[in-house]
Amino acid sequence: MNILVIDVGGTNVKLCATDQPEGIKIPSGREMTAAKMVEAVLAATAGWKIEAVTIGYPGPVLRGKILSEPHNLGAGWMDMDFQKAFGCPVRILNDAAMQALGSYEGGRMLFLGLGTGLGSALVEDGTLVPLELAHLPYRNDKTFEQYLGLAGLERLGKSKWRRHVAKVIALLKAALVADYVVLGGGNSKNLKEFPEGVRPGENSNAFLGGFRVWENTHGSASMAEPETP
Repeated sequence: MNILVIDVGGTNVKLCATDQPEGIKIPSGREMTAAKMVEAVLAATAGWKIEAVTIGYPGPVLRGKILSEPHNLGAGWMDMDFQKAFGCPVRILNDAAMQALGSYEGGRMLFLGLGTGLGSALVEDGTLVPLELAHLPYRNDKTFEQYLGLAGLERLGKSKWRRHVAKVIALLKAALVADYVVLGGGNSKNLKEFPEGVRPGENSNAFLGGFRVWENTHGSASMAEPETP
């Protein structure tokens, strides 16, 4: 099956397909509505024979349904019928969850995405469990995201930020009984070292996760349901 994976971000929409060796980037931003994204993707992939689509969305997704509009993009995402727009089956999941799925190597894995915000997901025995840990309280009336996200990095400086990253990793790893932790997101590059049981992720794993959603060997039915009209 030829699958198109769409990784939606606040700066770029990144595309990769099973039979296309080179990915494509489309500039996004606050003017990028859901309809404009679909139009741009269809134009960029004209002539491609796409049989299924996976969308990694920068916001909460439950059972393949987008729960809120994005902070750094235009509107119309919650009401868009992506399956009708693309003319084939579509599965939608949170972007951190998609990268988590692509990073999975067995056991019980916790994924944390250190980016503008804080993405999180758990994978156990091939089953993806999307999480929303970012807005849970951490300390001083601030959330995990306010410490580990970009605002926390800028407020604390790299040294203090790294210490809090290490503390939160240990806390969440123990609370969720994870065998290991994978750190993704652009700000993971600011870490000097990784604690035992923690490893860096690769951005390209997001596309691998988008492909894996459709593979029976990874329990796709329990990870993301097809978008329905």
